[in-house]
Amino acid sequence: MVPWGALLWRRLLRKRWVLGVVFGLSLVYFLSSTFKQEERTVRDRNLLQVQEHEQPIVWKVKFSSGNSSQLSNQCRNSVQGKLLITDELGYICERKDLLINGCCNVNVPSTKLYSCESCLPNGCCSVYEYCVSCCLQPSKQHLLERFLNRAAIAFQNLFMAVEDHFELCLAKCRTSSQSVQHENTYRDPVAKYCYGEYPPELLPV
Repeated sequence: MVPWGALLWRRLLRKRWVLGVVFGLSLVYFLSSTFKQEERTVRDRNLLQVQEHEQPIVWKVKFSSGNSSQLSNQCRNSVQGKLLITDELGYICERKDLLINGCCNVNVPSTKLYSCESCLPNGCCSVYEYCVSCCLQPSKQHLLERFLNRAAIAFQNLFMAVEDHFELCLAKCRTSSQSVQHENTYRDPVAKYCYGEYPPELLPV
């Protein structure tokens, strides 16, 4: 036996005006939700613009004073290099000379500290690991701070995630939209890893 309430509901649903009311209420709810979402988006965009113009971005980056800041016997390193690795102390070495603790073996003659080999005066290098090692020089701190202070809002999400000099150099040396022109061609196809303030010069079209 079908409950009386269910029968009444079925009869109501067969009436066109009831369906019209249900549809109308659904449409009002949809439009209201859409309007509120758009309002939140506009408010967030305006807030971001106000923050951009009224106060500088607060960066989390901590700069070290060199090797003396290393408190543990473990090192982070650039990880992905097939032949070369740069550790967070600024040493660059061959992958085979990487110690089990993640640090380069400083007793190997080929290991170098703060090496700018393959790097140009504009801060662009042809090898990623040399870019990171060169960027880690304590003398590069002021250059990196100037870059952060004038970084476009488009880079805020990328560089707000880094917390220290090493992470900043890893992120800065990776190729990005600053390294390319026309979205598919490197500005400098050789020295494409840059830690400098400015991207490479645009190549002639």
